[in-house]
Amino acid sequence: MQQTLTLEGNTWRRALSFLFGLGMIVASIMTIEHYFAANFPESIFEGSFCDINAFFNCDSSAYSVISAIGKVPLGYFGMFVGLLVCIGAILPSEALERTNKAISLVNVVGVVALLLFAVFYLGSLCLLCSGFYVSSIASFILFWKYGIDHEKPGLLAKFFNPSPQHLAVFGVLMLGGAYGFREYHLAKEQAQVGMAAQVVEQYYSLPEVAWPSFISPYWTAKSTENLADAPIQIVEYADLLCPDCLYLAEQLDRLKAEFAGKINIAFQVFPLEAKCNDVVAKDLHPGACDVSLMAIHDPAKFLDIHDEIWDNFRAARTPEWREELARRYQVEAALTDSSTMDLLQRMIQTGAEYDKTSDRYEHGIRSTPTMIVNNRMIIGTFPYEHLRAIFQALVDEKEQGQRFMEEWVR
Repeated sequence: MQQTLTLEGNTWRRALSFLFGLGMIVASIMTIEHYFAANFPESIFEGSFCDINAFFNCDSSAYSVISAIGKVPLGYFGMFVGLLVCIGAILPSEALERTNKAISLVNVVGVVALLLFAVFYLGSLCLLCSGFYVSSIASFILFWKYGIDHEKPGLLAKFFNPSPQHLAVFGVLMLGGAYGFREYHLAKEQAQVGMAAQVVEQYYSLPEVAWPSFISPYWTAKSTENLADAPIQIVEYADLLCPDCLYLAEQLDRLKAEFAGKINIAFQVFPLEAKCNDVVAKDLHPGACDVSLMAIHDPAKFLDIHDEIWDNFRAARTPEWREELARRYQVEAALTDSSTMDLLQRMIQTGAEYDKTSDRYEHGIRSTPTMIVNNRMIIGTFPYEHLRAIFQALVDEKEQGQRFMEEWVR
């Protein structure tokens, strides 16, 4: 009798197939939800911030070039495959099993490619995505060992014997669902612009806070000598090895160009590594203390080192790259220089000056990135449209004495 995964009644194999398909669905739904939450937060209070660690970081995946295809989140396709596996376990048929077996081969090839891309290109791994990877590989193994075989020899032939009718129906259904997700994506994009006024009001509802007792002498944008003299004044608490800080840096680069001459940004170095930071109980980014010391050791070299780290972010996580960076910029002494260490501590310790914003954390500065923008604290990352709206309102208030709503969006 030919082997089968789903056609012999209520077997353990059939039950496992359903559970692995369900695992793929659940993991995919979670990645879709995270994708939209990270890229399209619905308020200023729901931004994403670096709170896992540098490697196990879902935000890196959510912001990456492969997070969506044609504005359709990649998780949708995984959810669809998982749904087919579950249907095949609930309503088994020979044609459906053959088709799902072929799809499982294509799916596992995609999973391996995504895993390699995440680990070796992004330098991170999304835990939500990992749930899908594990369920997909387990489902593939089941189809490999127990799925109906094609009579032709060869691994590919044994796997790839789908029902053309099933493939056609599934293809139409998948494209229809993909179209719906694309329209939803476009609506979310449009909503980001339309929410600008709401975001500005939320910003102004935040309580005012004092500037830190010590403000970093390292600025990434300088329009005036005094921080408070520019319409847009920012103290940016950031970790040079934090993926979300990289995302914010990319947003700020656009905004610095747009608001040139109107913005000051002091870069308050705040590595989330226990080796040098005792303000937060997090040890997320090995090497962050060392690279911070290198960056601030010589004021004349700070901007060049700062920019090079962002430009080589994945490589910067490796000790070898950091050692080469120190040699190239001749800042090897930074790691043992007491004055450099004292300067870093002065910046870090200002994080303890702010009242906690959550019962989970002892101090207000408890993650990166965190910005104090014109004496109001913004935690996490936000879409360009949100930050632009806030910055435009600050410029209007400074230059015209009032905030013009029609200028917040365009």
